[in-house]
Parts: sequence; structure tokens; C-alpha cells
Amino acid sequence: MDPYKYRPSSAYNSAHFTTNTGAPVWNNNASLTVGSRGPILLEDYHLVEKLAQFDRERIPERVVHARGASAKGFFEVTHDVSHLTCADFLRAPGVQTPVIVRFSTVIHERGSPETLRDPRGFAVKFYTREGNFDMVGNNFPVFFVRDGMKFPDMVHALKPNPRTHIQENWRIMDFFSHHPESLHMFTFLLDDIGIPLNYRHMEGFGVHTFTLVNRAGKCSYVKFHWKPTCGVKSLLEEQAVIVGGSNHSHATQDLQDSIAAGNYPEWKLFIQTMEIKNENNYDFDPLDVTKTWPEDLFPLQPVGRLVLNKNIDNFFAENEQLAFCPALVVPGVYYTDDKLLQTRIFSYADTQRHRLGPNYLLLPANAPKCAHHNNHHEGFMNFTHRDEEVNYFPSRFDPCRHAERVPIPSHPLGGRREKVMIEKENNFAQPGARFRSWPAERQERFIARVVDALSDPRVTHEIRSIWLSYWSQADRMLGQKIATKLNVKANM
Repeated sequence: MDPYKYRPSSAYNSAHFTTNTGAPVWNNNASLTVGSRGPILLEDYHLVEKLAQFDRERIPERVVHARGASAKGFFEVTHDVSHLTCADFLRAPGVQTPVIVRFSTVIHERGSPETLRDPRGFAVKFYTREGNFDMVGNNFPVFFVRDGMKFPDMVHALKPNPRTHIQENWRIMDFFSHHPESLHMFTFLLDDIGIPLNYRHMEGFGVHTFTLVNRAGKCSYVKFHWKPTCGVKSLLEEQAVIVGGSNHSHATQDLQDSIAAGNYPEWKLFIQTMEIKNENNYDFDPLDVTKTWPEDLFPLQPVGRLVLNKNIDNFFAENEQLAFCPALVVPGVYYTDDKLLQTRIFSYADTQRHRLGPNYLLLPANAPKCAHHNNHHEGFMNFTHRDEEVNYFPSRFDPCRHAERVPIPSHPLGGRREKVMIEKENNFAQPGARFRSWPAERQERFIARVVDALSDPRVTHEIRSIWLSYWSQADRMLGQKIATKLNVKANM
């Protein structure tokens, strides 16, 4: 072995995936879990290395969600949900909690136009009396992939070509041809709602399934939905060209101007809940982020309203330094074993520590608005004034004690260590049903966007055939129409 031969040069890449130290990676698609659906193990070194490496790829701009706009306001409870959760900020109708919200595009750079077809981030930070609760979601209720192991590769495929810095459809079609679970997300991204008119006319979703826990310790699965009171409005391609050509910051300006004029954006918060004991009774996995819960089985229940009535004071301090993490929950709200959520719990905080420093939670926009105390001290940019002599726990010289115990899910876990996909993939039923729910003209616009993506000259016959097979399995007519426009035979 020549120790100086192989690096740094991609000319000597191995034929198989490895870790940074050269250890072979035999499964680069699935995280190591307890059983097929259990929580992810921290000992999955490859996953942790992959996510940690990915989180440090850009500095100082965010890797994703770089282009964003923020505003401040309040959340007010309008309906009693105390039977579902012991969360203090949801304790009774009329209770108000200050919030800051950041809207964003996902893939493109900080200075990119806000009229590009792209998912939108919808992140809400609740400054509760029990600490901060971050509801970090998107404007679509589903996502491209189910397992965070795939997330860095997914973003790489959606980002510009590293050689040319041009976003290209052949890369996107190639990557997602390996992941039919993405079909449902594409029925949102390539739909008419793929380019929101602005942030005020945009829905928001928690995307993941979380757990609500009440005072008695009873747990329920929950999905969060934000519905704008002014309705959902979007831009078609021709309109987006005109709007983006005149103002590439049109959504940021609309948010700023609307609040300044007293036309405060408002959303209603709804939830869907599910009895955990019934989670195996359906043809989909309720923890699968590529699926929605049918509203006829799980009706939307009103909870409260979100009102944005104050513009931020400083873009850098309250937008660029504003940091979210889905790990930030409060008593009464907890995680689930959703594989994508489990990886985000690690990755988001890791990203912020890299981008903003280990003490990013001391920055005003991120710091809790309630009294807090711990022994995390020193480190880069720690500006907290401290005059204590005791910085350890416990101590007979310091009266600090444990907080009151709060209930969390406590179901037993068991299973073998294994890297596997979830059993109920069912990748095609919901995308097909969504397509069939649209009027004919909306279907035709969707088909045109799919055809445009598959018409990239570098999309091979094999990749095109795979996509035709996928769309045909979702809906036979849809596959036939795409094949006709591509002048190829549908592969049923």
C-alpha cells in the first residue's frame, strides 16, 4: 500500500462507499434501528458521520433554507386541548405565547429569487413558560424521503451540479428514480401550489408525527397543520417570471409591507390525532413522512391562531442568527420513532453549533424568555454574565434541584439491530389519489411539468422508463399521458 497515493484526489475513489476513514459502507440507505420501526441507535457511526459532515458543508450560509424572512407575533389558544396534552402554552383557551416565525425557500442560495419552484420552510418558535418549542415544518404535508440517511444525498441531487453550479433535472430524476417514496412529494412540488404567491397565502405543516402526552401520561400521535385565514394562493410559471423579474424579494417585501400596514398575517392551527394502539390498522405507516393521514379518518381539530403583528428589528440578528431545531419540545409534546425526525433531532442542533457556534442558544432570538439555569459555560462567544462559584451538580452550596418530573412516552422497546426499510411502503396509492382529485386543467399542468423534467437530454431511457412505471402505478391514465407526450411506450 502506498500511503501517499489516494488522497486528495477523486481520481482514486473506491468502487464502493466508505466512511471518512475508508471503512466499507454496506448500506447507505437505512439507519440502524431497534427492530424495523424502532428508534435509531447512536452507535450508527456512519449515520452520525454522514450527517455531521453534511451539516458542515457550508459556512456561514445555511446549507438548506438559506433564503428566508422572519416576523414576530403571538399564538393564542382558541380551543381546549388539555385532555390531549399537559403543555403549559396549550393549557386553556385565551392563553397567548410570543412567537417568531421564519419562512424560507429550501434549496437555493440566500440571494436567490423567491419565485423558484421549491418547497418552503414554515418554522415557528414558541417562547413558552416551560422553554422554547420549535415547530419546524414545510408548506407541504409530506417529504421526499423517509430516512435521514438519504437526506444529504437528496439535497446534493437537488442542489446545483458541483461542476457547473447549475441545477439540472437529470440529477434530480436520477436520484429520485431510486426512491419511489418521493412520488407523493412530487405531486405537491410539481402541482400548481409549487410556487406560493407569498408567505401569507401559504399553508404550513409539522410534516412529522409527534406525540402529545396529557397529565395522566396518556399518549396520542399528532400531526400539526397551519391554515392561512386569507386562503392559499400560488403563482403559475408565467406569473412567477413576471413577479420574479420585477422583484426577486417579493415574498419578503410582502410580509414586511403587510405587517407595517396593519394587515397582520394569520393562520389557524389544527391537529390530527391518532390512538397509538391503532397505528397498525391502516395500509400506511403513520410515522412515514411520505404519507398523509386521511382527513375522513382523522378529522382536523382546531387548536388556536397564529398572528404576526411585528416586523423583525434586524435581519441578521432575527433571521440569519435565528436557529430552529425539532428536538426543542416542551413537556406535553414528544417525539416519535419517525426515522427522519430522529435524525433531525441530532442534525439541526449540530448544524447550528457549526454555523453559529456552541453558544448559539444564548443569542437573543434563540434564548428562552423564561428563567433557565444549567452548567453549560465558557466556549466560543459565551457572553452570559456569571458570578457563581459552583458550576457542578449536585452541590450543598447551591439550592438548584431537579425539575418536577413530566410524563413522556414509556412503551417498551425490543428488536434486533438492523438496517431495513419500513414494511408498509405503499408508495403509489396516495400520489394517485391526489392526482385524481384535481380538475382536468390542473392535471394537464402537472403532467407538463413532469414531462419537462423527464425531457432533460441527460435523462436516460432507463431513468425515464422507471419514472413512467412509477407514475403508471400511481395512476394508469397519468402514466399513459406522460408516455404519449414523451413519445415513448408506458411501462405498466
